[in-house]
Amino acid sequence: MAEERPGSWFGFGFRGFGQALGSGRGRQVHSPEPLRAPGAGLDVCRVSASWSYTAFVSRGGQVELSGAAGGAAGGCRDAWASEALLVVLRAGPGPEPGAELQAWEPGSALRGEPLWVKTVVSEAEREYGPDGKTQAGPLPLLPCARAYVSPRPPFYRPLAPELRARRLELGAEHALLLDATGQVFSWGGGRHGQLGHGTLEAELEPRLLEALQGLAMAEVAAGGWHSVCVSETGDIYIWGWNESGQLALPARSLAEDGKTIAGEAIGLNEDGSEVKRTAGGEDGTPSPFIAVQPFPALLDLPLGSDAVKASCGSRHTAVVTRMGELYTWGW
Repeated sequence: MAEERPGSWFGFGFRGFGQALGSGRGRQVHSPEPLRAPGAGLDVCRVSASWSYTAFVSRGGQVELSGAAGGAAGGCRDAWASEALLVVLRAGPGPEPGAELQAWEPGSALRGEPLWVKTVVSEAEREYGPDGKTQAGPLPLLPCARAYVSPRPPFYRPLAPELRARRLELGAEHALLLDATGQVFSWGGGRHGQLGHGTLEAELEPRLLEALQGLAMAEVAAGGWHSVCVSETGDIYIWGWNESGQLALPARSLAEDGKTIAGEAIGLNEDGSEVKRTAGGEDGTPSPFIAVQPFPALLDLPLGSDAVKASCGSRHTAVVTRMGELYTWGW
């Protein structure tokens, strides 16, 4: 999803469930099309897209669902859509200013009672940083709550007080946190090297990426099982699973090039990356590829371009440069 100021939205991608991704018809929207919001005249200010449905939030506080899940509700400030959980931030029921975090089953059409409710700090009680801006971002990093939403119990996970979170990104099994000083923390499942600590072990609590310590980062992004961050100087660091070339490193799918694999050998590079060799070369010599990169690897864009923004899908990666160029790779 993309927003063009002052509020024209465009959508693209798979729409087999009836998600309102664009004005055209068919199961696929191959290029950005003006978004057709589910409600007539809905002034959309936020969009959260899951696999089978999309949540739209209007500037008037209306949230509407389109796709495999439907329904609408008023008094909403924000929404976060996933296949397991729909989380909305709504005005509190009492006379005092404040907000209520509500979690719903996506198929409930926002009717009946939510699965759970959590009261969050009112707008007036938000903590502000030295630049006068709030320290919290959009869901799933909860506004002014120093916590994040999890699709499985416990749903509301507080962060340690010393973690001055600026951004939080969730992968399929791991989480990345960018703090106010530009340092990166990761935790969760690590079997594909997506945590960047050099091992395939899980981490139960946020752990600082020592390989990037001292380098100020401006962006982080989490894919299904890989991770990316962009430094303040425009450098890209990437690590994790490379099964579909999502790290822009030699991948098995590219090494095979449509040929049958006769055999494999596994080894490790000096940086700890797992390298396999397949009997796929024309001269019979094994072709190397990297299956797992457990340490952050510095990635150079063509023509020495500097990156300013990164985003990840399940198994693909996209980067925008300072000159406005878009690079994509992976599945």
